Amino acid sequence: MKIVVTGAAGRLGGKLVTVLRERGHDVTGVDVVGDQVQKIDVTDFAATRGLIGDIQPDVILHPAAWTDVDGCAREPEKAVQVNGFGAQNVALAAAQVQAAVLYVSSNEVFDGTGGPYREYDATRPVNPYGYSKWVGERAILHVNPKHYIVRTAWLFAHGGKNFIQTILGAAQAGKRLRVVADEVANPTYNDDLADAISALIETGRYGVYHFVNEGQCSRWAFARYALDQAGFQDTPLEKISSAEWPRPSTPPPYCGLVNLAGQQVGIRLRPWQQAVDAFLSKEGLLK
Repeated sequence: MKIVVTGAAGRLGGKLVTVLRERGHDVTGVDVVGDQVQKIDVTDFAATRGLIGDIQPDVILHPAAWTDVDGCAREPEKAVQVNGFGAQNVALAAAQVQAAVLYVSSNEVFDGTGGPYREYDATRPVNPYGYSKWVGERAILHVNPKHYIVRTAWLFAHGGKNFIQTILGAAQAGKRLRVVADEVANPTYNDDLADAISALIETGRYGVYHFVNEGQCSRWAFARYALDQAGFQDTPLEKISSAEWPRPSTPPPYCGLVNLAGQQVGIRLRPWQQAVDAFLSKEGLLK
């Protein structure tokens, strides 16, 4: 297939470009920054439509987003512009050339009071980031019938700062470690997510999917497991409540996802503990 991947300079977008090319697809990476990508700002509808019209892809994968959750809380209108109307622009451009579109969304479209959530449970975002991703979902649904919506959570990837690296870095520096124990979701390995998305678009089974590594845990349990597997078993890790860690955005507290739809097409992600081990092993940190 001929495929366009937005956000190709990012960790998920970049991994998708690599995986899809390995699977034999003709892939064009686009982004507002970065080398070896075509430059495009998805908030510019005319430019987005023009580029997609020139490429004539079969599918557009749209992981590009403003993922700074606290930044979105400080600038909610910008969040909707990028994550909501940017997605609408991509979906409209895809529809114009009769291409399918895949939108990468978030567990934060749910309010976190009734998890774990399945694909068609009622959404109710409680912060500006979640709202902006919900707007993007609605735009995709209304604009292009050939759509995939993939929700994920707590993504960790190689090549940049993430939760695991932050925790391990603090442990190595001998800092006091305090992590919230009342926020629950699914740690998800970027490489596993890219593989799952690549497999999904080859099925042609449009719909809403939850792609997370299996199982859920608290932020504290996630950090404790990573520390133990990296050789920091004796490093203290204090449990705190989210109220003790004030931040601009309010995360949904109990927001695990369940992958039911993916199982129907034979796509499952391994347990999150195995994914963390694989990540640490590749980073040379597994003890």
